[in-house]
Amino acid sequence: MQKFWDNTDAAAARSGGAPVAPSSISGVAATFPASLKIGNVRIAPATVLAPMAGVTDTVFRRFIKNLGGCGLIMTEFTSADGMLRDQRVRGRYLHFSEDEHPISAQLFGSSPRVLADAARMVEDLGFDLVDLNLGCPAKKVVKCNGGSGLLRDLPLIRQIFEAVRAAVKIPFTVKFRAGWNDDEIVCVELARIAESCGLGAVALHARTREQGYSGNARWEWIASVKQAVKIPVIGNGDVRSPADACGIVAQTGCDAVMIGRMAPANPWIFRQIEQYVRRGGYDEPAEADRHQMIRTYFQMLLEEEMPGTEGKMKQFASWFTHGVPGGAALRKAIYEAKSGPEILGRVEEFFEARLASTPVVSV
Repeated sequence: MQKFWDNTDAAAARSGGAPVAPSSISGVAATFPASLKIGNVRIAPATVLAPMAGVTDTVFRRFIKNLGGCGLIMTEFTSADGMLRDQRVRGRYLHFSEDEHPISAQLFGSSPRVLADAARMVEDLGFDLVDLNLGCPAKKVVKCNGGSGLLRDLPLIRQIFEAVRAAVKIPFTVKFRAGWNDDEIVCVELARIAESCGLGAVALHARTREQGYSGNARWEWIASVKQAVKIPVIGNGDVRSPADACGIVAQTGCDAVMIGRMAPANPWIFRQIEQYVRRGGYDEPAEADRHQMIRTYFQMLLEEEMPGTEGKMKQFASWFTHGVPGGAALRKAIYEAKSGPEILGRVEEFFEARLASTPVVSV
């Protein structure tokens, strides 16, 4: 299937600075589902922040929510066994604020009983949905038969689906990959099992476990899943621009779009999708917007006083400073800082210097 992130409009959209007009590649209109319902939970707009280890903690989720345009946010994937054994795991991964609703907690594991018990705890904590991770390709997760490691054991997946579905009243969903490799594609069969076990929706990252994050997502697999089941299907993979978001819907018929790695690289993408659908173009952030974005996120991290705040600030600097003129110098200043407040100070110094060096144009 044709993707949209190599066309000239998408390239212009990433170059920054001005409103961007819509793409007309292949005559695809900027259409997008306004909302979807998973069980009794309404998600509007029909966009989902993907669960990402080390990224989607409560601060980042609230940060994305405040920028606008994201209908559902998800936690980092959390070990079901770990959260039952250690209260610190629950505190670290499953803490959320009231302004994060609707929110889904994603669990991983391989024991139907343990996952059912963990799902009950998720429900008791007040989450709107619970999700099962069958997509993580990391070796240490797969080695424990978690994440995409389970894709080779559909009977066990059915047992897990049945146990968790019986344990909770909140909607239960699953995020999975197409299969272990190109010779073991199970996405359609897995989606049918999910539907038969009473799950409320499925999300497909259209790559195999063997691919990891390389190569291209195969959107045709999402289309095949959509044709096979009646429950909502969420498409994921290679959505890097508003045109891509509309393209994946147009080409697969999926009911919502999930965005992962593009969210920390371009936190405005959800809002841009909403603008693109509403008016046929979207706003690119100016330098002042990037300054405000970095400052806001770093201040939120400092206020939360979470463990590892300094490391998190440096981690996100590598994403947030791309597109900033002189960004390499800013990253260097951030990496050399010794504390969170010092990092924030370096950011302010950098942008103050940029502002002072910008010539004033009289009209």
